[in-house]
Amino acid sequence: MKNYILTGTLCMFLLGGCGEHAHDHEHEGHDHEAEIHAEEKTAHSDEIVLTPEKAKAAGVEAEVIHPGAFREVIQAGGQILSAQGQEATVVAASSGVVSFSRKIAEGIEVGQGSELLSVSAEHIQEGDPVRKAKVAYEKAKEEYERAEKLVGSQIVSQKEFAALREAYQKARLTYEALLPSKSGKGVAVKAPIGGFVKNCLVKEGDYVTVGQPLMTVTQMRRLVLKADVSERYYAQLPRIVSANFKTPYNNTVYCLENLGGKVLSFGKSSGDTSYYVPVTFEFDNRGDMVPGAFVEVFLLSGERQGVISLPESALTEEQGLYFVYLKLDDECYKKQEVQLGTSNGEWVEILSGLKDGDTVVTRGAIHVKLAAASNAIPAHSHNH
Repeated sequence: MKNYILTGTLCMFLLGGCGEHAHDHEHEGHDHEAEIHAEEKTAHSDEIVLTPEKAKAAGVEAEVIHPGAFREVIQAGGQILSAQGQEATVVAASSGVVSFSRKIAEGIEVGQGSELLSVSAEHIQEGDPVRKAKVAYEKAKEEYERAEKLVGSQIVSQKEFAALREAYQKARLTYEALLPSKSGKGVAVKAPIGGFVKNCLVKEGDYVTVGQPLMTVTQMRRLVLKADVSERYYAQLPRIVSANFKTPYNNTVYCLENLGGKVLSFGKSSGDTSYYVPVTFEFDNRGDMVPGAFVEVFLLSGERQGVISLPESALTEEQGLYFVYLKLDDECYKKQEVQLGTSNGEWVEILSGLKDGDTVVTRGAIHVKLAAASNAIPAHSHNH
């Protein structure tokens, strides 16, 4: 009887142990499945889903990148200036009070020979120079013509006639130089060249003297780009062949090679009060450049081969770090940190983070970034 009781107790113990072991296996199975799911979720958590339809609507474009040629770049500050010979200073031909013949403002277009203003001394002690010159001219002309009739009969000697002729010519030149204004009051001041008024140095009613600058007229067909380069780049200056520059008022990058640009000179030393060496270019004014504007300059030298570079539009920035977006398939993207090298204003050298053959979003990167931050991103479907 005791043997039966012991045998039954042993069986119950064994059955309980098997059940507990099976339960442990069941828990282990659940834990293993959860672990696999967590690993899979971690593996795909950095993927960004953007359907082809949405990508096309947002203007997202991607390209396969390969190492290629890239120009060494030196960044510097600079200024756009008017080219020499393209400007003319308008000066007063006589002393007097200024009266504008038309509305004059900086930037207004004027034609060569057009009247800009008049200078009158009508109510000044010296008197109107035009009237005085006219009186002197008419008197000299009358004496010259009378002597011309008498010189043949030797009533007037050749010496006297020569003196009268010289006096007449001087009076004529003086009078012609003091052209009367359209209003008939004062001396007309005309534009020496056609172009635009760069600056006006006087205002209505100002008193001016002979030779005083009144305004500057510029044609602006050719402009000068002057870049101030740090002394540490002095050894690289002879290798500079062109430049790009970015204007602050429209954030546009201009390429001198497309504007008929050329290097004029580079300084052999820095100034007495500056640590910068000037590099000067000349180019055609085909755009909306503003002479006098300060610009960001990218000096371009010889090309380097085997460099991975991307357009500026491919980059996004977060807290001082730069990222691009890799396209994995038709609807999956991945955020990738990159280290930047030099920039030429349009393209940026990539030092690390990308390799040959990567497909990178080059346009519309900001839309991929917004998709990554969206809470309504659909579940991924990319398979490895």
